Amino acid sequence: MTMVQPVRAADRLSASEIDDVLALAAAAAEADGVYPLSEDVVLRVRGDAPHPGTHLLSCTGDRLAGYAYLADGSGELVVHPRFRRQGHGTALLTAAGTGPLSFWAHGDDPGAAIFASRNGFARARVLWQMRRSLVEPLPSVPLPEGVTVRAFRPGQDEQAWLDINARAFAHHPEQGKWTMADLLAREDEPWFDPEGFLLAVSGDDLVGFHWTKIHPASGGDPAIGEIYVLGVDPSGHRRGLGAALSVAGLSYLAGRGLTISNLYVDESNEAAVKLYRRLGYDVHKTDISYQRP
Repeated sequence: MTMVQPVRAADRLSASEIDDVLALAAAAAEADGVYPLSEDVVLRVRGDAPHPGTHLLSCTGDRLAGYAYLADGSGELVVHPRFRRQGHGTALLTAAGTGPLSFWAHGDDPGAAIFASRNGFARARVLWQMRRSLVEPLPSVPLPEGVTVRAFRPGQDEQAWLDINARAFAHHPEQGKWTMADLLAREDEPWFDPEGFLLAVSGDDLVGFHWTKIHPASGGDPAIGEIYVLGVDPSGHRRGLGAALSVAGLSYLAGRGLTISNLYVDESNEAAVKLYRRLGYDVHKTDISYQRP
């Protein structure tokens, strides 16, 4: 019988623990067809982005069997396929404590739904990954009068972008809370390309942005160009700027030879979903946030 050891909590992981967590995540991705950790949590695992969170590790002998990350009442949890249905998921939830809590499940998996329900969690948020072919023609959407687009300038535009990002996503539980450390951590990533980080300016004012990201080919997927973050300053909405910035970024990605684009959007964000469907996007995958009151 497999023995579940007491869950260990840590503010930071050792080099060997980082390797173990990433290996566990890779094994889960191979078994489930979807990677179990978000980009943000991977950065926390690697220690590349400071954040007041907690790593929880559940082990069997000297093997890491389960992992969870918690910050601000929200987190992600994954159990190695070899050690599932042995109590590790429940042990991690118990170690997370009582009270309000939410966990993301990547992929709308029936097993995750059953596990969540058994432990008092209910479906609370739905995040869609949407995709569009970049081989199909893009619509022509002009920028509003007086607005031009230029590339992000590392070392100069960070604070202005953080300010507009906070305004554009003031009610978003994750994106609107980005700090300078979060931004600089992305700038240090190998995928970061300031030429694909488009800023819309009117005079000296930053009024919107479209930050793209290119994912290299992996497994059966070709390289994919993502609408990573798209935002317009709510204090001065310019009709059509969101659509024009979307097309500008997609044109940039198509010009890099990419054939597929994806994005992530909350199912409940009706305005954004309407825009993306108008641009030819369809739902490809679903992530679920389960919440315990």
